Amino acid sequence: LRTLIEGNHIPDDVTVQVLVQAREELIRKTFEAVRGAKNVIIHFYNSTSTLQRKVVFGKVMDGIIDIAVQGARLIRQLTEEEVARSGMNIRYEYSPESFTGTEIDFSIAICEADKEEMGATKENPIIINLPSTVEMCTPNTYADQIEYFCRNMKNREAAIISLHPHNDRGTGVASAELGLMAGADRIEGTLFGNGERTGNLDIVTVAKR
Repeated sequence: LRTLIEGNHIPDDVTVQVLVQAREELIRKTFEAVRGAKNVIIHFYNSTSTLQRKVVFGKVMDGIIDIAVQGARLIRQLTEEEVARSGMNIRYEYSPESFTGTEIDFSIAICEADKEEMGATKENPIIINLPSTVEMCTPNTYADQIEYFCRNMKNREAAIISLHPHNDRGTGVASAELGLMAGADRIEGTLFGNGERTGNLDIVTVAKR
């Protein structure tokens, strides 16, 4: 990022998106990394699934929400400082990692808590990204989860619902298309599906359709 920014390699109409865990030291380092960029999406996340709550964090639901909210609070504080300093255009994105392995009502609750902490509005919505981090279910089930989320989230107009399908089952494109039909507004993917772990949604295939 420093090479791209200091070398003026980012066009003015391009937005840089960075991904960071909801951990203070990483959030602060991320803001150092993007300083000087014109348009930035700060995408933060924490694990929310039943298994990860038990094995990784050893916390109940309230403890996981606290991790997300504390991260959101720090990001908003650093954003206000950066905007005052440089006028950078910063937008927010939050992911409940392992969304498909998380109780749907808990996913809604934690996203609503972050949405409120960030002060999201219809005019300035937060991006809520719902990843199929491990493609645990068939595309129609993923779409059902997206539809339920969109219908039951409060203040829906203050959020842009985004999809991030992985390709463990080889059905990332189908998951994205059904998810869009179920009410999502945005998708994330990679060229030809070359990305993380098992691969991501192939943006090229979706664009051709």
